[in-house]
Amino acid sequence: MIENAHKHIERLRPDESRSEALIAAAKEVGPALFFSLLIITVSFLPVFTLEAQEGRLFAPLAYTKTFAMAGAAILSVTLVPVLMLLFIRGRIMPEQKNPVNRMLIAFYRPVIAWVLRWKKLTIALAIAALAITVIPASRLGSEFMPTLNEGTLFYMPTGLPSMSVTKAAELLQTQNKIIKSIPEVASVIGKAGRANTATDPAPIEMFETVINLKPESEWRPGMDVDKLIAELDRALQFPGIANSWTMPIKARIDMLSTGIRTPVGIKVFGKDLAGMERIAKEIEAVVKQVPGTSSAYAERITGGYYLDIEPDRAQLARYGINPGELQDVVATAIGGEMVTTTVEGRERFGVTVRYPRELRDSPEQIARQVLVPVGGEMGGSSPMVPLGQLAKVRIVQGAPSIRTENALLSAYIYVDIRERDIGSYVAEARRAVAAQVKFPPGYYATWSGQFEYMERATERMKIVVPGTLAIIFLLLYLNFRRLTETLIVMLSVPFALVGGVWLMWALGYNLSVAAAVGFIALAGVAAETGVVMLIYLDHAWKQKSAVAVRQAGIAELYAAVMEGAVERVRPKMMTVTAIMAGLLPIMWSTGAGSEVMRRIAAPMVGGMISSTLLTLIVIPAIYAWVKGRGLR
Repeated sequence: MIENAHKHIERLRPDESRSEALIAAAKEVGPALFFSLLIITVSFLPVFTLEAQEGRLFAPLAYTKTFAMAGAAILSVTLVPVLMLLFIRGRIMPEQKNPVNRMLIAFYRPVIAWVLRWKKLTIALAIAALAITVIPASRLGSEFMPTLNEGTLFYMPTGLPSMSVTKAAELLQTQNKIIKSIPEVASVIGKAGRANTATDPAPIEMFETVINLKPESEWRPGMDVDKLIAELDRALQFPGIANSWTMPIKARIDMLSTGIRTPVGIKVFGKDLAGMERIAKEIEAVVKQVPGTSSAYAERITGGYYLDIEPDRAQLARYGINPGELQDVVATAIGGEMVTTTVEGRERFGVTVRYPRELRDSPEQIARQVLVPVGGEMGGSSPMVPLGQLAKVRIVQGAPSIRTENALLSAYIYVDIRERDIGSYVAEARRAVAAQVKFPPGYYATWSGQFEYMERATERMKIVVPGTLAIIFLLLYLNFRRLTETLIVMLSVPFALVGGVWLMWALGYNLSVAAAVGFIALAGVAAETGVVMLIYLDHAWKQKSAVAVRQAGIAELYAAVMEGAVERVRPKMMTVTAIMAGLLPIMWSTGAGSEVMRRIAAPMVGGMISSTLLTLIVIPAIYAWVKGRGLR
């Protein structure tokens, strides 16, 4: 609006009122600016529909931008015109005296002259550029969200069931030593099994190791997080152990939301544990052959071992022992019982008493060495009977854990991938599983993990984005009151996305929710600049038509397009420069969160380049071609 006010004052004659010129400038572009800012506001509606973790991540951005744009739309037609009347005073330097502007116009005039001469060729080249963009677009991978570097790695290997505590501790220590030998590792601490809480159902064969890293300034040259994880993964190859790498906070969020801690997970549902394990093993074998698989591990849901003590009620009755007394002895002798608390300064520790390990390390030892008192309490002078005479003590096989989901039994397959995007990997893995694994009636599999988030966000976008485009179309029509100009802006927006796609492909980024947010923001800006360009072209055409002696023809149309387009050079370059100045620092940012921010900024940085060419070259060509057809 201020740019337009300057142009009106430059053309102001001595006998004309400056205030009236400023008011006329505000009226000329005010409605277009209001609707343009409103379009940017509406374009962020899809972000508001995101849910779960992606919704919580991007909601602050969406609310901030929406409130800012809505406020700007209102202020642009209320406060800004008043401020223009108050503060735009004195002599305004003509546009031609600005050396930068003279250089831009000198470069742009021949370009727009060539465009007006070769309108169809210009439009064809734009369509060809859009068509060629299909090549990099088809090579873009897809993922839910770029990996957020938390500065700490989380190593979660899983072994086969029935691993002993001693073996688990030995394996954990060996892994920690290997991890600590890597120069980038500052410290490492791991645990096997579950914590002392009912909310942690981890079995003993499930390890969790936190790897604290040194500052990146102390890393070896050329080393990054992905290379570091690959090196650690190669060093930690143990028979029967499936590796999994993630970040601590991310792992907790993933496990709470889907139960899957790897990027890709497969859930097998059915009625029988043995049948589900068989299918899960088949899927594991198939998935391991898919390119990009780092590790695949199907939970063994029937491979656990239990110490089964079955009381012989006839023998218990013979000795006068009830089953409850027998169970108390077993619980104390094998499981242990806290008998007192020791106080050491400010610390307190429970003292637990149970049989020594050598007396309870096999069913035979337990049956022979664990003694049950007859007719009295443990520790008294009553006679003692070996447990083996009162109960059958044996090892039985059973389910280490039983999962249910939606009232169905379930088994999980954890799949870790490297150097491949989730979308293409799951598509290929699905085809392989469908071709090689036969599911009996009543059994089926679903794909989960980060892929589940991505699928959910994609399905929601398929519904919301068309609705948002319809609202934007309505706003454009309310602004122009003509279908032709509305369609020009709507059809030209895809051309603005070309640069974003090419830059994403050049940087090796995958399509993600973060990139989608960047493209949504770019589309809003492209629509805004297209609207303002059409307003300039329309006003120039109306002025040429009004002063024409006879009916305006092609020559007047071309002169109007030349004048309107050239007037748009300075504000367009100012817009591009301001947006690029704000986004380029993000592209070189480092630290926590920079991975997500770069994916948002990349489509806008690349798109602003193609949007500039679209606004300055393609839209004038389309406008001249459409209006020229109407004059014939």
